[in-house]
Amino acid sequence: MALEIERKFLVVDDSFKIESYESAHIVQGYICREPGKSVRIRISDNRGYITIKGKSSDNGLSRFEWEKEISLNDANELIKLCPGGVIDKIRYKVKSGDHIFEIDEFFGDNIGLVLAEVELRSINDVVIMPHFIGKEVTGDIRYYNSNLLNNPYISWSK
Repeated sequence: MALEIERKFLVVDDSFKIESYESAHIVQGYICREPGKSVRIRISDNRGYITIKGKSSDNGLSRFEWEKEISLNDANELIKLCPGGVIDKIRYKVKSGDHIFEIDEFFGDNIGLVLAEVELRSINDVVIMPHFIGKEVTGDIRYYNSNLLNNPYISWSK
């Protein structure tokens, strides 16, 4: 398994859309969402993926992650097994220094939420923050995609 190290931030404006070099429509659901582990099915444009994630570290910066591309047909069938619905979002990618920020604009019950994530090579990586980055929310479970199904943004953001 690979160790995923990432930081997560709120986004303050939509200027990232102009700076984006790539975007994809993503629909994802969770076959398993238990404390300390999740199994996610994702369809990103016309590609399917299955991802298994382990428990986050105490500070929320890192966790084990295993991901494998699967056929689009398999992903479409597996997503039907996901209880609680799906997350619907567009992901934009913006380069900043040596890092790539992935910015997710959410829809449905999570409309209005825009989050940026940046993956790090180590916990001590220095990151050049783009101007659209706001408050850091790394480790705040309200912003975990798996949590946004049970506790959508519109229910607690006001």
